Amino acid sequence: MDNLAKNRITSIDLLRGTVMIIMALDHVRDYLFTDSFFYDPLDLARTSGAVFFTRWITHFCAPIFMLLAGTSAFLIGQRKSKQELSGFLLKRGIWLIVLELTVINLGWNFNLAFPMFFFITIWALGLSMIILAAFIYLPVKVILPVCLVIIAGHDLLDGVHFDGNSFPSFLWSLLHDQRFFTWNDRMFLVGYPIVPLLAVMPLGYCLGTWYTAGYDVTKRQRHLKWTGLIALTAFLLIRLLNAYGDPIPWTPQKDTFFTFLSFINVNKYPPSLSYLLLTLGAASLFLSVTERLKGPAVRVISVFGRVPMFYYLVHIYVIHAMAMLASALTTGQDWRRWILTKPIWFTEDLKGYGFSLPTAYLIWIFVVIGLYPLCKRYDAYKQAHKDKWWLSYL
Repeated sequence: MDNLAKNRITSIDLLRGTVMIIMALDHVRDYLFTDSFFYDPLDLARTSGAVFFTRWITHFCAPIFMLLAGTSAFLIGQRKSKQELSGFLLKRGIWLIVLELTVINLGWNFNLAFPMFFFITIWALGLSMIILAAFIYLPVKVILPVCLVIIAGHDLLDGVHFDGNSFPSFLWSLLHDQRFFTWNDRMFLVGYPIVPLLAVMPLGYCLGTWYTAGYDVTKRQRHLKWTGLIALTAFLLIRLLNAYGDPIPWTPQKDTFFTFLSFINVNKYPPSLSYLLLTLGAASLFLSVTERLKGPAVRVISVFGRVPMFYYLVHIYVIHAMAMLASALTTGQDWRRWILTKPIWFTEDLKGYGFSLPTAYLIWIFVVIGLYPLCKRYDAYKQAHKDKWWLSYL
């Protein structure tokens, strides 16, 4: 294992692996938790604390994945020229968008007719990579303030919306407005508008400068710690002011605990300033305290962090297939409903289907443990066949 990981930064793989494992919890909840189909788990009028946190903890996944993709790009760039790195990012970004609209959408729908197209995590990752392909020609001292301005200022656009089912409305949605569209009997969901996510990956690219060879480890830990503390302090102050930084202000609730839930219930689509301060601040602190962390748990979790795209693709198909099997074994349910032709969440179509939250957690653990040997073998294959160019795209 040490030989496999000798050229890797363990703390980055550990953080990426951690968020990939947490991400699977969200998708198990989506497909197999009985209440997922009838209400939003963040709806404070209907949710419980356990259901809320099961959904809320997964908020950390996408922005951290974006951030670390940028850091990885910087580190790859230490072995390539700017032109070579830019070309790689451009091609990989295009490939990821194609992957999102084909293989990944098929995994969500299990329907070769493709009745629905989801522009979600991987499309945003791919487009961010294409944008980063141009950003890298700028000095880091220029990239950093541009990213901070985009992240800090994009909430000024929260009130801008384009009604209707038109193409201009769709384009604006791709930029900054989560919405559904329907054309020619096909549904299009823009789940991850690209602003401000397009600034998160270049921010991670800037972070990569702290991981160059010869950079003092203690200095890096100190920088990461203070960056995280400043970001989280800014989150608290902005959220307390309750005037800017998130389109949905927090409000007093039925008790102190639910008021706290309202306070931390920050907007994910698109990611608000408060959301990014919270999630990226926590990521920075995580990296600061795991720099020298070792042990069996670190080695196991890091495997998922070394093969994130492979894991992402496989886990979607596995969880969706488990939902079909569970439906087939549930009296009164039809497994064919999971060959999706329309969204089935928040409808009555699946009444009587699903499992309790503790059971959903057990299924999640089973999925992660079950995928570990496969991910480990694929990781070993990648390390043993670095000459195969196509492996860098998966």
